[in-house]
Amino acid sequence: MNVTELLEKHFLHFNARELVAAARSYGDFVSPAKNGRMMVTLAGAMSTAELGLSLAPMIRAGKIHAITCTAANLEEDIFNLVAHDEYRIVDNWRALSTDDEVALRDEGFNRVTDTCIPETVMRHIEGRLTPMWQDAAKSNKGRMPVDFMFELLDDKDLVQHYQIPREHSWLAAAKDMDIPVFTPGFEDSTLGNIYAARVIDGTVLNHTAIATGTYQMQRLAQWYEEESKVGPIGFFQIGGGIAGDFPICVVPMLRQDLERDVPLWSYFCQISDAITSFGGYSGAVPNEKITWCKLDADAPKFIIESDATICAPLVFAHILGW
Repeated sequence: MNVTELLEKHFLHFNARELVAAARSYGDFVSPAKNGRMMVTLAGAMSTAELGLSLAPMIRAGKIHAITCTAANLEEDIFNLVAHDEYRIVDNWRALSTDDEVALRDEGFNRVTDTCIPETVMRHIEGRLTPMWQDAAKSNKGRMPVDFMFELLDDKDLVQHYQIPREHSWLAAAKDMDIPVFTPGFEDSTLGNIYAARVIDGTVLNHTAIATGTYQMQRLAQWYEEESKVGPIGFFQIGGGIAGDFPICVVPMLRQDLERDVPLWSYFCQISDAITSFGGYSGAVPNEKITWCKLDADAPKFIIESDATICAPLVFAHILGW
């Protein structure tokens, strides 16, 4: 049996049943009959987890129409594209001692659970981005973080450094399919830190090269209004934090602050290991979003309380019929 058949036969109860129900509903939502559009949000280290292997085919199949991600996910997709074979996997990572961590640091590795990213790839990409940042800062024309990454993907000189097939990059898929990628909180990333450092040392003239979060919200609002004329819009959230909270707020902003008649989000699913709690956004149940004018009361709602690195590829496989 293929993956979809396995899920249908064995994922019958609890989180497993919720996963299948969410996948079925997602597939129906973006079907030609419903013509729904889907926003997917990426928190955590999904790019380092190589989610592009299943996320990129979803984008290319027209099952995803926009992405909001942390800046870490944006940069780490590119890092993985050009330095995949230079990463180091630590099998018994839970048993690492302080001395082991120091040794990894001194060898130039940055650990994310079992995966160690080499510092060299960060400096490689910095070297290619810095002239772009300088030009944008001089002209005072802020560009969205993804615009710089898309320009990198146009760099024919970078192709020689690819260490995985380009089709495994979700960012390349987004570029090819011309879907928007929003990146709130750029400063909370390696490249965001580097950008600040280059302004401090005078290499980059000022902070105007990177579009502000409020500008990105404006762009997101424009996207939402246009797409809502085509069909209902859903929200598939991987993890929590700013990657999820930033884009979902576009609806109450349009409805309450601009007093525009736009529909609410019409589908919601979150994959998260956050504990349902009072006060924590990442652990909030979908119904809480109704009071904030984010989510339609009748929208399909799902929470898969599990590991996104396991569950997201399974959901995507089911939607794609793998």
